[in-house]
Amino acid sequence: MTLKNVKPSLNKIAKSLEKVQDSREFLLKNTREIIILCSRSIIAVHKGELKTGKNNLKQADVLLKKYKKKASGQLRRYLITPEQEFVEAACLIAIVEKKQIPSDTKLSVMPESYVLGLLDCIGELKRMVFDKIRIGNVDEATRIFEIMENLYLHLYTFSMYDKVVKEARRKIDVNRILVDDVRSIITEERRRTELIQTLQKLER
Repeated sequence: MTLKNVKPSLNKIAKSLEKVQDSREFLLKNTREIIILCSRSIIAVHKGELKTGKNNLKQADVLLKKYKKKASGQLRRYLITPEQEFVEAACLIAIVEKKQIPSDTKLSVMPESYVLGLLDCIGELKRMVFDKIRIGNVDEATRIFEIMENLYLHLYTFSMYDKVVKEARRKIDVNRILVDDVRSIITEERRRTELIQTLQKLER
């Protein structure tokens, strides 16, 4: 019979696919906790609760390392989103602490995750710049903007890899607008501050 080898082959493949499907569902379900922890970390940093932010990031790191063991081969792509969030939070904390932004190797993440995480971090830096301007700390706002702009300049060429790094081009286009907006606001705030200082000197 011509189908003699088909049934055992299909049975073997079905068992293999069942394992992959179970692992996929496990990763999708459990990595949500990593995403939540990273989101909490970012929120805490914006609120000035750096210790809480770092603790949340540490918990996310422990879980990420644990689940990486279950994500081999094609299953690794299901870690891109949690890794991306992890990179975003880790880089934001480094910038707030005035430390070097960690490398992809240091964070033990995939290249795609690293690029996407840095792109997302630019949006968080915009928020941070506005927060600093709101409390009158223009120097710190300028420092953060310079990092934001330099990050964008290092990343904008990655739009050519959009087919490999999903959504890279869209994020880069959005970030270009963010950088231009923040540059205008920083310039305006600088001029306003200088004008106030000049007027104060004249009043003396």
